[in-house]
Amino acid sequence: MEITRNGTKPSAEGPADWFTGKVRIDPLFGVTDPARTGGASVTFEPGARTAWHTHPLGQTLIITAGCGWVQCWGSPIEEVKPGDVVQFAPNEKHWHGATPTTAMTHIAVHEYLDGSPVEWHEHVSDEQYQSK
Repeated sequence: MEITRNGTKPSAEGPADWFTGKVRIDPLFGVTDPARTGGASVTFEPGARTAWHTHPLGQTLIITAGCGWVQCWGSPIEEVKPGDVVQFAPNEKHWHGATPTTAMTHIAVHEYLDGSPVEWHEHVSDEQYQSK
């Protein structure tokens, strides 16, 4: 058994290459062989969001605070709130983040394939984001 104590892993700012707006990433658990699953708590300030991206083995989001939006390529934006669980299929192009007026926090769980859990694509444009 391993216990990771709260506050022992530093928070990090979401990189501008992958996010729009202010995003804080708090690592929860990393990959330890032979497992390939990692997870983080991610907080998006109002208006903040990921870029479009895919996960080779899918992704699960557990919404823990606030109110956010999620969208798959070609589908409408969906609102999510605490207690909601979102599962993206492998290689499903999507984004997620806060609404324009409310912050949102989720726990993101993803699996690594060939050393990577994600492939980043273009940023979500303001027009795409505001299409709700």
